[in-house]
Amino acid sequence: MSAEYGAEQIQILEGLEAVRKRPGMYIGSTSARGLHHLVYEIVDNSVDEALAGYCTEIQVTIHKDNSVTVTDNGRGIPVGIQEKAGKPALEVVFTILHAGGKFGGGGYKVSGGLHGVGASVVNALSNWLEVHVYVDGYEYFQRYERGHVMCDMQKIGPTDKRGTMVTFLPDDTIFEETIFSYDVLLERLREIAFLTKGLRITLRDEREEHTAEKSFHYEGGISEYVQYLNKSVNPLYSDIIYCEGIKNDVMVEVAFQHNDGFNENVYSFVNNIITPEGGTHLAGFRGALTKTLNDYGRKMKLMKDSDENLSGEDIREGLTAIISIKISEPQFGGQTKQKLGNSEARTAVESIVAEKLAIYLEQNPAVGKTIVEKSVLAQRARDAARKAREMTRRKTALDGMSLPGKLADCSDKNPENCEIYIVEGDSAGGSAKTARSRATQAILPLRGKILNVEKARMDKILANKEIQAMITAFGTGIDEDFDITKLRYHKIIIMTDADVDGAHISTLLLTFLYRFMPDLIREGYVYLAKPPLYKIEKNRKEYYAYSDEELAQILSEIGRDQNNKIQRYKGLGEMDAEQLWDTTMDPAKRILLRVSMDDAKRVSIDETFTILMGDKVEPRREFIEKNAKYVKNLDI
Repeated sequence: MSAEYGAEQIQILEGLEAVRKRPGMYIGSTSARGLHHLVYEIVDNSVDEALAGYCTEIQVTIHKDNSVTVTDNGRGIPVGIQEKAGKPALEVVFTILHAGGKFGGGGYKVSGGLHGVGASVVNALSNWLEVHVYVDGYEYFQRYERGHVMCDMQKIGPTDKRGTMVTFLPDDTIFEETIFSYDVLLERLREIAFLTKGLRITLRDEREEHTAEKSFHYEGGISEYVQYLNKSVNPLYSDIIYCEGIKNDVMVEVAFQHNDGFNENVYSFVNNIITPEGGTHLAGFRGALTKTLNDYGRKMKLMKDSDENLSGEDIREGLTAIISIKISEPQFGGQTKQKLGNSEARTAVESIVAEKLAIYLEQNPAVGKTIVEKSVLAQRARDAARKAREMTRRKTALDGMSLPGKLADCSDKNPENCEIYIVEGDSAGGSAKTARSRATQAILPLRGKILNVEKARMDKILANKEIQAMITAFGTGIDEDFDITKLRYHKIIIMTDADVDGAHISTLLLTFLYRFMPDLIREGYVYLAKPPLYKIEKNRKEYYAYSDEELAQILSEIGRDQNNKIQRYKGLGEMDAEQLWDTTMDPAKRILLRVSMDDAKRVSIDETFTILMGDKVEPRREFIEKNAKYVKNLDI
């Protein structure tokens, strides 16, 4: 019997009920990412005060009960009666969606956040929220529970403070978890401080026995950001080139520096929000950089008249850059703020960078010469890589799409059913080939460690036999030739030994995939196999443990005595085919870890790969010392 569907079935969600019913529409998800987004929304409101020139300090505190307080010394949220609503403006901001000073160009010239929904959404998704406002010499207070007003706005009394203090406790019936990560908040608050020069942001965590506290304050703004990002590489010149200006009401800041590496790390922001897919502001920067350096190279006779122009790709080899613009009405492609569409942003960035860079190069000819010479070397390497690519294409065409000889392919030709195991060494490869399900599982054994692509140009990368084998097996091509629709396997599984060498090989493989086939990770096709660490035998029965905790649990269940035979696996080669299938390859029993990436964290992902795989030892040592506490089961 079908349910009735008439006018009475149409629900009207009033006030903040819509947010509680569909939180993902407003904060992206109810996972840890959405939880942390609550803090960013309140912080963004304080940053808007800083961008408007009224706030110099923001303090974020995580309390013992996991509530969070955000305090600023801005103007304070207005407390007068909002005429249309007939309520204090403070109450309107926290209880009505799309209410705030960000609409109509009145309150703020530029702003980040969710365009006015931030404060009310945080309120709707909190068990309780309290706000204190210090404005016009008085303190005001109001409390809400799950979006509902619990008391009228109260005038507490006189004060010499100025600003706003918001404290909230996330609703544990909505979020999957309600424990804030100090490190996640630290990373985003550092980024905001870099992008808002002069603003001091402090993060306190009162949950541990000893309160953790970190403060960020960068008078140099994004110039210091580039310096920070380049700490793990060797800069080609000491200056950070900085271009700043306002054109067509667009505030433009650009800072960049080349290093002796080969990766391009360029990040673009609009009103302090990262735009992972770039947009018009990034296009403006690239256009200005390419034209200005080609003009300079020819003018200074650093390039022959017969030479072709340097491409943008050549000039951006080894470049670290931050493009940060502030614009009153940003237009983004889609709801996710991934790509900027404003045409005036391109004109503004292009014009300001071209003008300021030309002046800088005139005054610093040694730096100009260094950049052009590196770009010419990159151009030659690109030509060599192109020839290698064409040779590969011709060879592939002649061989009729021949696959690498070491690949044991599967018989099923539907990529959705197929998976490929990338296995270190021939012995583990042999076991895997015997163990596999031939219909759907392909095995590609690699000999030794692949090239560290973080330290190599494209021509060297394409010449590496192990990398060639992977490119051919996947079928997608690489870099500019990459086409994900040609992927031959929808699971690419990295299977290495559970030791330091295995971890290193996994990192080398992930570095290659991240730098040259990032869409494989973005689309969720890349996995890490998790082989067992222990085999336990007792009374002719076998048990497998994948962690020390699991080992302890199994021993407590079967009893700890002298009949227990415990083997610690050092490598995949120690398992026979049957054991490898049972523990690591059988889809019904195995554990696979999917490798994922968050585009919003691209800066920190790039930074981690550079630290781990780059030339400098000291940043790598610092990283290992800082993260050693998270490592388990590491063989020394």
